[in-house]
Amino acid sequence: MESGGIGIGRVAPLEAVLFDIDGTMAISDPFHHRATSEMLVKVGYNGGVPITHEFGMAHMAGRSNDQIGRFLFPDWDQARLDAFFADKEALFARYAGQGLREIAGLTELCRWADERGLKRAAVTNAPRANAELMIGILGLANFFQLIVTGEDCERFKPFPDPYLRALDLLGASPDHALVFEDSTVGVQAGVAAGMPVVAIADESRESKLIAVGATIVVRDYKDPKLWEALGKLDTAVKPGAAAAAAYANGGVTNNSSS
Repeated sequence: MESGGIGIGRVAPLEAVLFDIDGTMAISDPFHHRATSEMLVKVGYNGGVPITHEFGMAHMAGRSNDQIGRFLFPDWDQARLDAFFADKEALFARYAGQGLREIAGLTELCRWADERGLKRAAVTNAPRANAELMIGILGLANFFQLIVTGEDCERFKPFPDPYLRALDLLGASPDHALVFEDSTVGVQAGVAAGMPVVAIADESRESKLIAVGATIVVRDYKDPKLWEALGKLDTAVKPGAAAAAAYANGGVTNNSSS
């Protein structure tokens, strides 16, 4: 399904790809849900009744811990919120380490980007330690030239700040960059930054993502719709060997945050 949003063809010649992490590169939502649900039961949220998956997707997916905390516990002070999420992230790291997997076809898409010398960044609302953990488990620590988190910016997604920061650090233009996302807040951020967004989602969330501006919604990175769209760009991909060499010789690194 495609929308009338920013067309993918507009970014030719393509020079950069920017990826969200949770739910976009990694099947991480089950681990986040398990960790968060256990913590909420522990503190007696909702009378101790575990939250549903639907509740988590509606109110937490794609959002920062700060945003989630202020929604769940508007009366808590920052120290209490920080302690809660430190424990939650520790649980998530343990569960993710036992079975985090990539979205189908991610390896092939990363190879496609690498072969074309495209600039690439991971852009997430997640804490940096969380982001680096998942990227490491997926074996992509050397693929990304930088990681930008919401904590590096004045505003988290759905504001465009994280994506605009990534573009600035990469030295890339939104006119020649493509975003991969899975949440409404993420799609909104990519669109607000002036880029077309490929959304990863099942049919139940497709219409919501189209409504907030996703250019195309695909099931995973093996979806023929994705490769048809990328095929239209392939003949106009900007040569990136020089840019890739520049990064290898002291350019932006994986851990850039300033």
